[in-house]
Amino acid sequence: MKLYNFIPYFYLFIAALFIYDGITKYLNSQDYYLNIAVAAVAIFMFFFRKKYAKKMEDHHKNKQQ
Repeated sequence: MKLYNFIPYFYLFIAALFIYDGITKYLNSQDYYLNIAVAAVAIFMFFFRKKYAKKMEDHHKNKQQ
């Protein structure tokens, strides 16, 4: 279950990579829209997975009581 605590941060790492790539493409006058869109989805997934992990943790605590 500890793996669920690290997965959301993987999405932040992916978002940072795509933001960096998007900025470099923007500065080189290339098409960067897809990179920024993927970064936005990764940031959304970070918050979604973080909330889901908290919900699962609370569920397991309530189940054990």
